[in-house]
Amino acid sequence: MSDMAVRKRNRLENYDYSQNGVYFLTLCIKDREELLCEISVGDAALGVPLLTAPGGYPVIHKQTYRRFGLFMDILQDTVIQNARDGSRQDDPHRKHENLKEYLRQLGDVAVAFSGGVDSTFLLKTAHDVLGDRAIAVTARSCSFPMRELKEATDFCEKENILHVICDSEELNIEGFSKNPTNRCYLCKNELFTKIWAVAKEHGIDNVAEGSNMDDNGDYRPGLIAVREQGVKSPLRHAELFKAEIRALSREMGLPTWNKQSFACLSSRFPYGESITEERLRMVDQAEQALLDLGLRQVRVRHHGKLARIETDEDGFGVFADRKIREALYERFKKIGFTYVSLDLLGYRTGSMNEELAL
Repeated sequence: MSDMAVRKRNRLENYDYSQNGVYFLTLCIKDREELLCEISVGDAALGVPLLTAPGGYPVIHKQTYRRFGLFMDILQDTVIQNARDGSRQDDPHRKHENLKEYLRQLGDVAVAFSGGVDSTFLLKTAHDVLGDRAIAVTARSCSFPMRELKEATDFCEKENILHVICDSEELNIEGFSKNPTNRCYLCKNELFTKIWAVAKEHGIDNVAEGSNMDDNGDYRPGLIAVREQGVKSPLRHAELFKAEIRALSREMGLPTWNKQSFACLSSRFPYGESITEERLRMVDQAEQALLDLGLRQVRVRHHGKLARIETDEDGFGVFADRKIREALYERFKKIGFTYVSLDLLGYRTGSMNEELAL
């Protein structure tokens, strides 16, 4: 039985979901788990009635999934996790304590810090445990938008965490601009080499990155570089999943608890399509245009002169307005795109990997 199947079975059989409290509804699709919404017993955040399954736990009616644009033929199961109850065998709080103990045993760490949900949670926890023996290292490049760099810098300033910014221009890496299927490996290998150098300069013996258990279910060649370079993966060591990290981040008051997922801009290109500084600029400006509209979760996939927009369900509602579509098209045209399309499946991680025979 797969790890995901075991987790689903345990979650459905070993906990009384009829108890009062806040729950986090996630969808288990293939080997990935995605946060859908937050609910409480007897009251759904989505404004739809809860049903009670035979096991006594609350579930959302299937019609809700259709509203979210999900296809029922790929939906394998739904699970509900109570992220605030300490009695469960896979309690996120227990995992968080295990994470702290693991970091305490390391003694020091340089965290590869992007300012995203995972690395912010890891950095904050590490700094709480290790104090000045935990530092943040962020790579500056044209694949990393300035807005993300500013958020990372602002967080470290607020938390009084030493933040080192190093230049790591991926386009200078041999073969990277050709966008091979191991592009992420080439980037991470270069990045961790530079982070190790920063760590040694500061007398730190460990480098850590923020991948979580959900990352085990997708094509992640960068994890090969993690292993080869001896980089620690504390969140995976503690068996923390994305939904759990968001829930714990919220309890800790971290501003990133509900931040949209982000990946470097180089991930917006089909494998084999050349990556250039100009094309990265186009993607960055196009995504900024969508964020300026108030959209939260977006990707602009670059297909030559065509921009393919991925967004969440709220984003689909925005595009129902013809004036907004026309204004956005004009902005995309000025950026350099001739055609603009809206992906009917919406936002999903690793959509460029769908063409790979994995």
